[in-house]
Amino acid sequence: MIHAYAALAASKPLEPFEYSIPPLQDDCVEIAIECCGLCYSDVHMIDNDWKNAKYPLVPGHEIVGKVTRKGKNVRELELGARVGLGWQCGACLKCEFCLRGDETVCSAKVRTCVDQYGGFADKIVADSRFVYPIPAGLSPTSAAPLLCAGITVYTPFITYKVQAPQSVAIIGIGGLGHLALQFARAFGCQVTAISSSPAKEQEARQLGAHHFLNVNDPTAMKNRVNAFDFILSTAHADLDWAAIGQLLRPHGKLCFVGLPPSDVHFPVRLLISGNRCICGSGTGSRTRMAEMLQFAALHKIEPQVEVFPMKKLNEAIQRLKANQARYRIVLTN
Repeated sequence: MIHAYAALAASKPLEPFEYSIPPLQDDCVEIAIECCGLCYSDVHMIDNDWKNAKYPLVPGHEIVGKVTRKGKNVRELELGARVGLGWQCGACLKCEFCLRGDETVCSAKVRTCVDQYGGFADKIVADSRFVYPIPAGLSPTSAAPLLCAGITVYTPFITYKVQAPQSVAIIGIGGLGHLALQFARAFGCQVTAISSSPAKEQEARQLGAHHFLNVNDPTAMKNRVNAFDFILSTAHADLDWAAIGQLLRPHGKLCFVGLPPSDVHFPVRLLISGNRCICGSGTGSRTRMAEMLQFAALHKIEPQVEVFPMKKLNEAIQRLKANQARYRIVLTN
C-alpha cells in the first residue's frame, strides 16, 4: 500500500489516504519519497480553481526520493539512486512534438497529481523516462522546488536564447522570481529585479540582481524605457502592461511564466514599431530538466525553502495561501 494525503473534495483539508501500489511496468520505477515541494499549483488543484481536479486528489509534483524497484527496461537509473519527478510524468513519445524533444505540448501528456496520484505520499510509481538523477551538489530539499519552479524559469532562457551580455528584468520576487534572478545572473546577463515592494531591494540584490526597479515609481520607470532585451514576468498580479512594454528594447520579448488574474491588454503599436513580442512558457522538456539540474548544481543555484514534516501539510498549505512562505515550502517524510 501507498500511504498518502488526499483532498476528498474541493477546498477541503487533506486527510490520510491509502491506495494499492500500481503494477510496475517495464519502463517504470518505484520511488521512496524523501520530500516533496509544495507549489501553488497544488493549491489550485486542491481548490479546483482550474476545474479539472479529480477527487480523491493526492497533490505534489516536486518529488525527490530514492529508487526502490525498477522495471526490466530501465537502464539509466540504479536502485538506491536519488531521483526527481516533476509536473510531467508521461507522454506518448511518438507524436511530432515528442520526436523533436518537446514533450510538454504532447496531446497525450500525463501530469503528476492531475492525471495520477501525486507526491504527498511515502511512495510513487512513475515512468522512468520522466525521472531524473539528482546531482550530488543538490540536497533533496533544494532539488525539489527546482523540479517545477526551477524548470519553469530556466526554460525561457534557453527557448528564447537569452544570454550574456543581454539586459534582463525579472518581474516579481517570489517562489519563481527568486530563482529566476539566480538563473539570469548565472547566464551572465545584466539583471534587474522589478517589484512593487521597495523593501525587497536588498534581498533581490543578494539573489543576483544588479539593479532594482520599483514598478510604482513613474520616474524610475520612465528612466528605463527601451532598457531590456528580455523581461520575464513571474508575477501573479495585474500590472500596467503597456508601461512594462515600453521598457523593452527593439526586438525585446516579454515572457509570461506567472499567470495574471486578468487578461493582458497591450498596445499593438509597441510590438510593430520595435519588432517586439509577447510570449509565454510552461514547464520544460526532459532534456531541459536534466540540463537545468546540472546547471543549478554547477552554479550553486538553490531555492530558499521552509521545511515542514509531511504530517503538517495542512498547516503548510495555509501558510502558502496567506502568502507567508519565503519562498518555497518543502514537505519531508
